[in-house]
Amino acid sequence: MFRFPLSGTIVLLLAAFVVYFFRDPEREIPSGERIILAPADGKIVAIKPFPDWKGPFGEPLVRISIFLSVFDVHVNRAPIAALVQEVTHSPGQFRAAWEEEASRANEQTLVRFATADGDVWVKLIAGLVARRIVCRVTPGQKVEAGERIGLIRFGSRVDCILPEAAVLRVRRGQTVKGGSTILGVIP
Repeated sequence: MFRFPLSGTIVLLLAAFVVYFFRDPEREIPSGERIILAPADGKIVAIKPFPDWKGPFGEPLVRISIFLSVFDVHVNRAPIAALVQEVTHSPGQFRAAWEEEASRANEQTLVRFATADGDVWVKLIAGLVARRIVCRVTPGQKVEAGERIGLIRFGSRVDCILPEAAVLRVRRGQTVKGGSTILGVIP
């Protein structure tokens, strides 16, 4: 009779988890004028005014924070068809990604998407376990809504910062799918 050692079982389970974790399913991307898509899979943990910044026309902004557990798809997507205006990486801490302070204190990469109707920012934020942000877009690059822009490994947070005037279609506690769920519409 064939015997499979415990170490082999553990290696097999770890390999299966890694394959599951790095999955990248195809998504049906909604079409429509001025829609803003979720940039990541996960659960919305906060929707708050974002007084730290103003939009390019001086407009107030709102921040939607999405927590990605280790069971969510970690591929990040462009929230809107736009020109990548800016990509900035900032070193920082590695606090638990579900904590509010993670949006300010943790290591992050900020991507600014410029459109004629206003800008949308995505902050890819490393978490307690996730310590590697991979951003695949560069300034000057044009992207389509729902296009893959990068990934964060092993649990993280993504903030989407958009004009406060956007008509939101999501609520706190809602589960969203990157590139599929409409967060809001710019009026």
